[in-house]
Amino acid sequence: MRLFIDGDGSPVKEDVIKLGESYGLDVIIVTSVDHYTTKEYANHVQIVYVDRGADSADYKIVGMVKKNDFLITQDYGLASLVLPKGVRVFHHSGKEFDEANIGTLLEQRYHSGKLRKAGIRTKGPKPFTEKDHMSFRQALKKAIDQGLPSTEDSR
Repeated sequence: MRLFIDGDGSPVKEDVIKLGESYGLDVIIVTSVDHYTTKEYANHVQIVYVDRGADSADYKIVGMVKKNDFLITQDYGLASLVLPKGVRVFHHSGKEFDEANIGTLLEQRYHSGKLRKAGIRTKGPKPFTEKDHMSFRQALKKAIDQGLPSTEDSR
């Protein structure tokens, strides 16, 4: 089990890094070279840089994730590509994407895109608050706890 972050603009990187550390899980942040940083991260954190391009990070993530990994992204299209691989996918709000809701979300994205193309303004995201951080951490922690083998399984 590893924690992947679609890193371009994710407001929950530090939350995921802290949770990864507390569970002993690797955290892989995939981001564009446009977001290059000299910041030093803990040993359990790996930064993977990809070339510029609308979907470069997405394709890299699709190629790297495996069953039982977790992905944090706000990209419904990316979520739809990794769900069939057995990856658990979370929005930074804490909402989990799954086979039951991804179709509706993709359809909403499509219709919003058509409206924007027609010059109609659609609502953008609300500012991300500390309450949002707490909701995200609780949701991800619960999911990680569910995914960890029990002590009986490891005997």
